[in-house]
Amino acid sequence: MTRFVLDASVALAWVVDQNPNPYAESVRQRIRAGAKPVVPALWQLEVANTLVLVRRRKILNEDEVEEGLDYFQAFASTIAEIDGNFPTIREAFQVSKEAGLTAYDAVYFDLARRESLPLATLDKTLRESAVKAGLSAF
Repeated sequence: MTRFVLDASVALAWVVDQNPNPYAESVRQRIRAGAKPVVPALWQLEVANTLVLVRRRKILNEDEVEEGLDYFQAFASTIAEIDGNFPTIREAFQVSKEAGLTAYDAVYFDLARRESLPLATLDKTLRESAVKAGLSAF
């Protein structure tokens, strides 16, 4: 079984985007084929926050947001492996500083590096920082 770190940007594309990114769709297909996504616990908050924002901006209606919440709740409880090992404040700051990332993205970067896992992301800065650090893309 192939394990990999799944950034919220990829998963959110499955629900929020009218025409999901082809890369995001290929990641979803690989999960269906047995790849195991690993997400930091922060992932759940990022997903919830994005659903709040897309609801507020009327990108998705109430029913679509509810469907997204149901989907991600099931995904988190039955498919994803949730990693609860947060870096300390200082560690997150240091990784952010070294890699040129937000502290939020540094959590994904740190997880991929710590577990030696490939990283699936649509975030250009996170992807470039990961490649630069020798992490593989999923």
